[in-house]
Amino acid sequence: MEIRKGFLLGSLALTMAGLGTPAAAEPKQTGVASYYWQGRGTASGERFNPNALTAAHRSLPFGTKVRVTNLKNGREIVVRINDRGPFVRGRIIDVSRAAASELGFHGSGLTKVALAVVD
Repeated sequence: MEIRKGFLLGSLALTMAGLGTPAAAEPKQTGVASYYWQGRGTASGERFNPNALTAAHRSLPFGTKVRVTNLKNGREIVVRINDRGPFVRGRIIDVSRAAASELGFHGSGLTKVALAVVD
């Protein structure tokens, strides 16, 4: 019984350690970004504002600031994560319409980006 209890507690500790800091687990990523412009609410509970520099990411905590660099033209901005997504295979971030305009891909809808968490 004691061995089993120790195993369960150790497993729980490892699981909780992995859940504690997802931002640190993925400090840099590259992939495809898209933008979204419609919606009423976000997963964080905020009202969606297409004119704000915000974004959706699958795992980074709400409020995390992320530097997004458009690898096609070199433009970069900092966005705040306030929603979950994207839910399309191969995409790593959905940015607001304003962020897409600043990054220079509002017309095309998709671009290759690099992400870095800002401390």
